[in-house]
Amino acid sequence: MHPIRLISFGYLYLPTGPDGSPVPPAADRFEDVRDRLRHPAAARDILDLDGLNPRVQDVVLNTPGARELLANPADYATLPAGPSRIAIGCAGGRHRAVDRTKES
Repeated sequence: MHPIRLISFGYLYLPTGPDGSPVPPAADRFEDVRDRLRHPAAARDILDLDGLNPRVQDVVLNTPGARELLANPADYATLPAGPSRIAIGCAGGRHRAVDRTKES
């Protein structure tokens, strides 16, 4: 097994390069969760919370397919030539991506 660094980011807040195009974080693999995980802003009373809050985590993790998506990095760690950096992006980078990338 090899270590994998998880990076969270928001597509809406990517820096731009000299040509004005968005510059994503440096990563070997990207997971775009905007269409794959329920957007917490659609849930009641959690818009002002972030992905570290258990209420937000509950909404996100109860999206169909969320647990399988979150198991992927563990599977990649077992591959000899698997990615060493995985960037997980959602619209703002505050709800769906952030809690899974928090270092413990």
